[in-house]
Amino acid sequence: MEQAEDPAVDAQEFRRVLGSFATGVVIVSALDVDTPHCMTANAFVSVSLDPPLVLVSVDRRSRMHEILPRAGAYGVSILARDQEPLSRHFGGRPQEDLEVAFTWRDGLPLIEGAIAHLTCRLVDIHPAGDHTLYIGRVRHLSSSGHQPPLLFHAGRYKMLEVQPLDFDFWW
Repeated sequence: MEQAEDPAVDAQEFRRVLGSFATGVVIVSALDVDTPHCMTANAFVSVSLDPPLVLVSVDRRSRMHEILPRAGAYGVSILARDQEPLSRHFGGRPQEDLEVAFTWRDGLPLIEGAIAHLTCRLVDIHPAGDHTLYIGRVRHLSSSGHQPPLLFHAGRYKMLEVQPLDFDFWW
């Protein structure tokens, strides 16, 4: 079977089109020696229920790309709507006077006040273009209930609009 060449895809258009897909926002955390290191991500997904696996995609140019293989474990904090400053801070836009509070589980720093936390043992690494996919087996997970999530869509932070008949989100 003859293989046709893939057509060229403009990087800006690729980013714009994929920005149509709304995502949650997480902070991935790990220990670099004894120092917490965090990175904002929206490329986070569940992979498997049995065993419980999740995946985070990390840019190969980032420090986290070097830290995760050494650390062998990572935490995920799913951010609440009011945690946008933390997302910006760990996404490369330092926020002056921001106090970062951690809670610790399984020896990993997690963002205090996040709507959910996971700790993961790194089980697989897959190079994928300019990113690397880090698959972790979930060791611990918890959720704080019905706080609205921080969302990212079309290059901007968004808030979940609650519908009048959405009884699960009356807070």
